Amino acid sequence: MTTERQHRVTAVLVAFNRVDLLTHALDALAAQTRPVDQVVVLDNNSDDDSAAVAAVHPVGARVISLDRNTGGAGGFAAGIAAALDVPAEAVPEWVWLMDDDTIPTPDALAELLRAADTYDGPVALLGSRVVWHDGRDHPMNTPRRRPRVAAEFMDRADQAGAVPVRSSSFVSMLVNTRAVEHFGLPIADYFIWNDDFEYSCRLLRRGTGLYVPASVVEHRTKTFGATDADPGPRFYYEVRNKIWMITRSSALSPFERVLYTGASVRRWVRTFARSKNRGVLVRAALRGLRDGVIRRPKATVDILGGLGDVTSAVARLEGGRPAP
Repeated sequence: MTTERQHRVTAVLVAFNRVDLLTHALDALAAQTRPVDQVVVLDNNSDDDSAAVAAVHPVGARVISLDRNTGGAGGFAAGIAAALDVPAEAVPEWVWLMDDDTIPTPDALAELLRAADTYDGPVALLGSRVVWHDGRDHPMNTPRRRPRVAAEFMDRADQAGAVPVRSSSFVSMLVNTRAVEHFGLPIADYFIWNDDFEYSCRLLRRGTGLYVPASVVEHRTKTFGATDADPGPRFYYEVRNKIWMITRSSALSPFERVLYTGASVRRWVRTFARSKNRGVLVRAALRGLRDGVIRRPKATVDILGGLGDVTSAVARLEGGRPAP
């Protein structure tokens, strides 16, 4: 691996109809004490000025505008593929993934890279501490600690100021390019929800992931809450995608499939208990259950078909790779 590649970082930011937040996110990327080498803004067919604002922002982003909304899952798959679809000398070692409501503090990237450089061994991904605007840890983006970590690996993580994790969030996830090349892209057919859970678990089933609390980003959601807050019709994606992940994905071991099935059922029960419109959730859950059981996710290159250069970039990265 060349020195230039080792030190290149491309930020991939997925945007959709939140131009004000997007502006703040780009401002924060421009203010990093360790500057990013390139910024890719993947605009998911916004009908506001997101693409235009990103194109003229001083951070100098490469803006890719899709002609349809592919959801967060499709946006990150397309954005990662585009970030790596560059001449060999410009291919980054790391892609830094975030939504348009992610506001990194000035040292966020520097702390992630410091941990990666300090850790004695290869790292597939690193995640930041995610807080709400009042400084509280955001429950929507809590990483899952890796259980039963050997003392040797725990010591390595401690020396890097990090914690070994089993999953991470797309709200500031720094992913090693080698992991992308080996494991492929996020599954675009997930559209929203559980896409980052599946992807990070896939990368970390045998790879190393680190949570770096010194790297802090703000997740500017409208409300403070976990993913089991009342989701309305979008509960369809939670049920369908979780079933897909548990039954179809290579991300989990057999024991983990049992473990996460129980955890998912408990989360769904809490969601129903807190809902003010349970009829909507029942209908969404039944549709999600049906589609999760009777079909599997389509290949990402098919979901992102007809998008010109983006489709070509995805096809080059995925090749003949079977669906995860």
